[in-house]
Amino acid sequence: MQSSAVTPQEYIDNLPEDRKDAMKKLREVIVKNLPEGFQEQMSYGMLGWVVPHSVYPSGYHCDPKLPLPFLNIASQKNFIAVYTMGLYADKDMHDWFIAEFPNHSKYKLDMGKSCIRFKKPDAIPFELIGELVSKMTMEQWIALYEKNYKH
Repeated sequence: MQSSAVTPQEYIDNLPEDRKDAMKKLREVIVKNLPEGFQEQMSYGMLGWVVPHSVYPSGYHCDPKLPLPFLNIASQKNFIAVYTMGLYADKDMHDWFIAEFPNHSKYKLDMGKSCIRFKKPDAIPFELIGELVSKMTMEQWIALYEKNYKH
């Protein structure tokens, strides 16, 4: 479900009531823990954090007009999702998260390549998400991106 919201606050304001508190808290945890330099903006109809063109002028290889994406959160139809390129691109981070998740949640991990899905807002392990997003600096993400994806 892509939103037509223009700003992150408008996105939050337009959420269903049963998702607002969890999404606000998720956004706060990310803003508090994400290393410096990433810029918050609407990205792909979701809340996103990107490497701005001022830092990485080449932009995203799929569409260089877009800044390099790093992290998105979204309220989808049946779940709240955290999309993080760090998990997708860094096997050590991926393996760490999978091993750590059971220590923070009584629920089974529902995860794709870069997507972590939470069917219930109270299932989100906010502390673990904060730790996850703190693990990769913007500079580390750019280096990993260039090594793995830029051709």
